[in-house]
Amino acid sequence: MGLCDDLSHCKMALVIAVLMDLLGGVSLLVGVFTSLKLNGEEYGDVLVYSGVLFIVASLAGWVLWYSGNIEGLPTKTELGQPNSAVDRLARRVSRKIFSHRRKKYYSSRV
Repeated sequence: MGLCDDLSHCKMALVIAVLMDLLGGVSLLVGVFTSLKLNGEEYGDVLVYSGVLFIVASLAGWVLWYSGNIEGLPTKTELGQPNSAVDRLARRVSRKIFSHRRKKYYSSRV
């Protein structure tokens, strides 16, 4: 019901990507359209290059946000297919690892 309900997961990655795009765009436009001179040297190129770097770096945030919002495929059991031997083996190994970690965690807390 709120403003961000459609954004679903990974809101922090979205915020980072949008901020990086805004910083990069502002830096790029300021570097292109203003004349920044300090002690007779032109520094507009630095802003242009840093703006491009911000925009390119924001792609990582967009990829994280998009990949975090991909809905998973239905499992074989949801589709009505029986479990295979590989599925049972993977589940058994996963349970053993988890139970080992749980025993280690509880023994360290005592």
